[in-house]
Amino acid sequence: MMSVKEESEEDMSEPEPWRIKQEEPGGLIQVKEEKQDLNEVEEKHQDQKDHDVNEERSVSCSSQITEVERPFTCSQCGKSFMCNTHLKKHLLIHTGVKSFRCSQCGKSFAQKGHLTVHLVTHSSEKPFSCSECGKGFTRKGYLKTHMLIHTGVKPFTCSQCGKSFICKGILRNHMLIHTGKRSFSCSECGKSFICKGILMNHMLIHTAVKSFSCSQCGKSFTRKTNLRKHVLIHTGVKPFRCSECGKSFTYKGDLNDHLITHSTEKPFVCSECGKSFTRKGYLKTHMLIHSEIKPFTCSQCGKSFICKGILRNHMLIHTGIKSFSCSQCGKSFTQKGQLNNHLVIHYSIKPFSCSHCGKTFTRKGNLETHMLSCSRYRFSCK
Repeated sequence: MMSVKEESEEDMSEPEPWRIKQEEPGGLIQVKEEKQDLNEVEEKHQDQKDHDVNEERSVSCSSQITEVERPFTCSQCGKSFMCNTHLKKHLLIHTGVKSFRCSQCGKSFAQKGHLTVHLVTHSSEKPFSCSECGKGFTRKGYLKTHMLIHTGVKPFTCSQCGKSFICKGILRNHMLIHTGKRSFSCSECGKSFICKGILMNHMLIHTAVKSFSCSQCGKSFTRKTNLRKHVLIHTGVKPFRCSECGKSFTYKGDLNDHLITHSTEKPFVCSECGKSFTRKGYLKTHMLIHSEIKPFTCSQCGKSFICKGILRNHMLIHTGIKSFSCSQCGKSFTQKGQLNNHLVIHYSIKPFSCSHCGKTFTRKGNLETHMLSCSRYRFSCK
């Protein structure tokens, strides 16, 4: 599953048009069309101006969201604009014409303003820093949006599920989930996505290029965001704590996954065998068992697996590295899960009981195996 988390400006595949700014000769600041963000452009010595106010403007924490008249409507998609100039620029999207090309990477854009925003990604300079956490940004607009994270203000709410977001762009992407429409398909594997940005991130999997490496352990990642998350492991900081059992996690997503273990609800049921799951993703992985499709193959021994995670764990066998040692007897294991299963041996706790004969087990898997025989021969079971 995917969730919308804090992303750097590099992850914003479709920048908000109101953030597109451009220098004018003489350094004078000109505000086009609207004056509702006057405070934003009154800074001294500011070299940038609002270039394409062709969509919505961001709303600051203290300002009130108001409806604006948009009399000019696109005949192709129904999107409305405040003036005819903005509509004309928008229509370039439907023509497919991208006249503005980046000299650095060759990527093309329909509007010059979008190219200007894109060019910033080729620069390592991030002059706008967050006073709260020190994170740097290439544009002032990105910093303003980021600051909403620290205030906790989420002014844009989904009308379908009530979930709130810090900016309209994220809300717009979220709304695609409710439509169920996945217009962007991967040419390599056929997997579909709701927006182009997610597809572009997915495509990195097929290239196998991992440009971002951890300075602590050398592990490489396809995305900068994944590296940033990984680095938290080395800090040892686990700010997200479970209110049920007190267990702490490095990431909020891991805490959300963990919280499901405290719930007995399993709404996702397999149509083949009736087995139920807490998450839709688990059910999808399970369904591969019935299809007998094992697309992930070990390059060392040729053994195949239904998902990449299982293959990754299997590869540890070939390395011979056993990083997880038992504090009781010193026995080592390649995986943490194997160590956890082993530790049960050293304790007399057997929480899993047979409903037919009362026999107890340390692991649920052992109970399930026992039940196959006990339910069949329960009268002779001792």
